[in-house]
Amino acid sequence: MANRVDDATIEYVGILAKLELSQEERQAAKRDMSRMLDYVDKLNELDTEGVEPMSHLFPVHNVFREDEVTNTGSREQILANAPEQKDGAFKVPRTIE
Repeated sequence: MANRVDDATIEYVGILAKLELSQEERQAAKRDMSRMLDYVDKLNELDTEGVEPMSHLFPVHNVFREDEVTNTGSREQILANAPEQKDGAFKVPRTIE
């Protein structure tokens, strides 16, 4: 099935991907794309009757913790990390004049 990929196809893919390919790169891309399509054809020959489709190889589940509000730091502890303070708040450089 390698004859499906011709120079026009490589040119079109290069335009879509916004790539400027040299002649050697075009030939390499043509070989690689042909090999990929041959592999897909080979996979299409497999008997998948009775095989349940899946989106991931491994089971995927949510590993994130619940979003809970905690007030663990006092104002003094938080402001201890500030490079500059003013009136009990972070002092930042002026952005509007």
